[in-house]
Amino acid sequence: MSQVSVALAEAGNAFYDNWLVKLKKDLRAALASCWPMWAHEGQRAPKGNWRVWLMMAGRGYGKTRAGAEWVSEIARAGNEETRIALVAATMDEARSVMVEGESGILSVGPVYDRPHWEPSRARLVWRSGAQALLFSGANPDGLRGPQHHFAWCDEVAKWSFASAAWDNLNMALRLGGQPRALVTTTPRAMDLLRRMLAGRDVVVTGGRTTDNLSLPPSFVSAVTATYAGTRLGRQELDGELIDDIDGALWTRAMIEGARVADVPDFARVVVAVDPPASATGDACGIVAVALGRDGHGYVIEDASVAGASPERWASAVAACAERHGADRIVAEANNGGDMVTAVLRAADQRLPVRLVHASHGKSARAEPVAALYERGRVHHIRAFPALEDELCGMVRGGGYEGPGNSPDRADACVWALTELMLGKRRAEPSVRGL
Repeated sequence: MSQVSVALAEAGNAFYDNWLVKLKKDLRAALASCWPMWAHEGQRAPKGNWRVWLMMAGRGYGKTRAGAEWVSEIARAGNEETRIALVAATMDEARSVMVEGESGILSVGPVYDRPHWEPSRARLVWRSGAQALLFSGANPDGLRGPQHHFAWCDEVAKWSFASAAWDNLNMALRLGGQPRALVTTTPRAMDLLRRMLAGRDVVVTGGRTTDNLSLPPSFVSAVTATYAGTRLGRQELDGELIDDIDGALWTRAMIEGARVADVPDFARVVVAVDPPASATGDACGIVAVALGRDGHGYVIEDASVAGASPERWASAVAACAERHGADRIVAEANNGGDMVTAVLRAADQRLPVRLVHASHGKSARAEPVAALYERGRVHHIRAFPALEDELCGMVRGGGYEGPGNSPDRADACVWALTELMLGKRRAEPSVRGL
């Protein structure tokens, strides 16, 4: 083959390789911009006659991408009269996240139809003529003047003056036949979100961080291992709005403050049991608590079982006691004391069972234990979501407003801590000065 032929062949191969690389790049870009192909159900605009779409979800769920895609679709289909408000916690976040971010408006939609960005005017303009203006939740008065057809509000839980900013925006959302707002946020207990959730024209979607399959598995594993079940994890990863109940004996902050990573040596371990009234009724509360050599109490396991037969929950008690080397089983006797003892001993004859009788209501029994938490003398060695929900549902002065019909897990926890930390103690020798 001549040198000319070789050169032509090499040039042809290089052209083909470059063309293939470009084709793959263009194809990837086209596929990435095809939002309907990638969006999961919680990221799709709901159907129906709504005014506010509240997307309340965990971090990494894809809220920003969903908001940017929603705005871009509206703007491309709009005209020179279409006006859209983009509101973030600050102007810097509106620009860096909502507009210029990796999932922001300048990065989504067809490449040929992305808007012109005017940073000096904080304005986006599409080929259709539609415009979007940036605003800050820290400046409510800035939302008084302009009117809008649509609005995208990002991370309202971070807005400095959330209620005032939202009220001003809501009053200005009055152009067109069906003005609408999309609110994307990680939840936080605040008045504005409570108001939104109570609204008749509000549709709520959302979900967990793990719903986004595009996230790196290593990131998902790391944050799940660290935060799963904690209040922070349930709020930031699971997208739950966790609020405290008025008059609750335990608050979420109290329990989060009680969580520890370093655990001392234990002097004693007690497993407390709150037996169900029937095999098909409430759960059987089974909670293991240890007394540290530092004199503090440590909740080490919630082994409760629901809908179990007496044989099954008794086996669960025996297994829990063996796992932790418990030196005492405390069981409430109000629901058939002799039967409870017989069932537990049938599961393991060696179980050191002591029956306790409830002479006061659950709330009254719980108050001294809640005081131990307040003084920082009780700790949780990890997250116990179901138990902690029940603790936070117990109301001072009586009553229960938590999940389920009865705080069985919480009651078992109270019995165990009472046995370890509030029971009768042997008198210690002392010296009295004369």
